[in-house]
Amino acid sequence: MDLNFDPPASKTTAEQIAAQLRIAILNGKLLGGEQLRQDKLAKAFQVSRIPLREALSHLQAEGLIEIIPNRGAVVTHLSLQEVEEIYAMRQALEPLALERAIPHMTAEDFRDAEIILEQIDNEDNFARWGELNWAFHESIYRPSGMRILLKTVEGLHNNVVRYLQVTPLGNQGYLAKSQEQHRQLLDLCRRKEIHDACVLLENHLTGPVEFLRKQQTDL
Repeated sequence: MDLNFDPPASKTTAEQIAAQLRIAILNGKLLGGEQLRQDKLAKAFQVSRIPLREALSHLQAEGLIEIIPNRGAVVTHLSLQEVEEIYAMRQALEPLALERAIPHMTAEDFRDAEIILEQIDNEDNFARWGELNWAFHESIYRPSGMRILLKTVEGLHNNVVRYLQVTPLGNQGYLAKSQEQHRQLLDLCRRKEIHDACVLLENHLTGPVEFLRKQQTDL
């Protein structure tokens, strides 16, 4: 592992370490099965092992790493079955957040979501697309006030996006379809059509799984 990290600020050391490691995992710089040596990480981040262990605990809770006895922290692999499980969880949780959020959405919420969609329109990098995709979803769930649920869903999203990054998902017109559904979803939110918005969201979250299943069938 030959990675360069910025020394974290002292106030939020563990969070900043976790954020930088998370980005490295999601961008494919740290691959599934790769061991994260605490001595090397402590040297790279210029910190003691205490905040480092806390950061690794955050990443373990998100499913991005696994801490194995006598081996330490290892970046996790994802199977298609695990991806399907993650999307099943998202389909259960995200419509609940949206249902609670829509009655509380303001003009500012809609403006923020639209700005993110415009950024997605101009983004070719899939890793950055993954970040913006979550930013859009988070923007329309945030008015629900369900902070624990949103934190859980963010972890699920971060875990699965790295799997999608190594598939041809972005080259098959899926991203354009996803963006079209984003705009339809935002329009339904504006019109306060809660039921239709939640149905569309569930359908939206089935897209990647259906695509991946077809890819495996075609192999």
